[in-house]
Amino acid sequence: MNEHKTLVLEEVRKYHQDQQDDSGFVPGVTEIWPSGAVLDEDDRVALVEAALDLRIAAGTSSRRFESAFARRLGRRKAHLTNSGSSANLLALSALLSPLLKDVRLRPGDEVITVAAGFPTTVNPILQNGLVPVFVDVDLKTYNTTAARVEAAIGPRTRAVIIAHALGNPFEVTEIAALCEQHDLFLIEDNCDAVGSTYDGRLTGTFGDLTTVSFYPAHHLTMGEGGCVLTSDLGLARIVESMRDWGRDCWCEPGESNKCLKRFDYQMGTLPAGYDHKYIFSHVGYNLKATDLQAALGLTQLTKLDSFIAARRANWQRLRAALDDLPWLILPEATERSEPSWFGFVITVDPGAPFSRAELVTFLEDRRIGTRRLFAGNLTRHPAYHGTPHRVVGDLVNSDIITEQSFWVGVYPGLDDEMIDYMADSVREFVTAKGGRA
Repeated sequence: MNEHKTLVLEEVRKYHQDQQDDSGFVPGVTEIWPSGAVLDEDDRVALVEAALDLRIAAGTSSRRFESAFARRLGRRKAHLTNSGSSANLLALSALLSPLLKDVRLRPGDEVITVAAGFPTTVNPILQNGLVPVFVDVDLKTYNTTAARVEAAIGPRTRAVIIAHALGNPFEVTEIAALCEQHDLFLIEDNCDAVGSTYDGRLTGTFGDLTTVSFYPAHHLTMGEGGCVLTSDLGLARIVESMRDWGRDCWCEPGESNKCLKRFDYQMGTLPAGYDHKYIFSHVGYNLKATDLQAALGLTQLTKLDSFIAARRANWQRLRAALDDLPWLILPEATERSEPSWFGFVITVDPGAPFSRAELVTFLEDRRIGTRRLFAGNLTRHPAYHGTPHRVVGDLVNSDIITEQSFWVGVYPGLDDEMIDYMADSVREFVTAKGGRA
């Protein structure tokens, strides 16, 4: 590192330290966000160093992060993307690749998913001309079950894509077994659940493909960004091609003739010897991330274990503090799981003498941020009216979530004082409505 660069980065560290707010938490004044990035001076330095080196496209840091993150999650390959939404689009689109031949998905095939979730788990199904099959979830875990998935399997069913809800694993061992039994692809949307385990095994290691988000709300952040992971090298190659414009070449940008056959290919009806860097085997996109993002991801990755521990501790503290209150349906970990929690969801019992809106307004007035459980029942949103889909069973719990549920934060930026203030506020509201003190 040259002298000028060293001096700049030393000043960046001093700048970061000068910017720290030591005013402390003031109840009712300090905003308690439901989610957010936790960034330290190493993160700031990493971003500035990447900028000083003008690493403005995907490069060395991106490849380093992909390798490190794949090892951390126990997968053979990881491909960075510009968002978790793009990761879901790539993962599902890969299953329609002609390279998969007879096992590829085709327009009109069905994909099982849940009704209560985030749109970008479902949108790629429709964007690829496939048909979503919606199933309900359980209250308390906010996940669907293997029994519901099994009941939804029909003659056109070819895949399952489900998110681990708010970091709480779904019954992924059982659902993966169903997929194997029925020759279905499984995509795990692990965006909210990095570090969660089911049967002692990391979520994101059961499916054919796994997706992760690095949006600031998530367990690690790159500002924006996402990732597709797999241990199937054939699927990995398809994902890489579709992420990188659909090209057939696997050289990194700036590389040439890595295969030593750049001008020896004949594909499609192109003339023999057409430049392999400009042969396209998929209808693809440009969904790459940048080295600035990856540089931040590398420093964030070193803190992942402490982030997970903080999320679990905050969730447990809040759960214990609210445990005896009436009229609130509190969340529970799925049996045989250890969640890496994304948020703490509360459902107001439909028979309660107060509404969700009243409780949420009370909390928001106290500067306690709340969020809905994402879209609630997706089938009720205008975007999905008139779209082809199938519903198996009723969606009673998804409707209850739409009407009665919200969540508050447990992310690592919250301390014990903030968690206790949230718990005390909920308790004060419920007590005032006639609940136990």
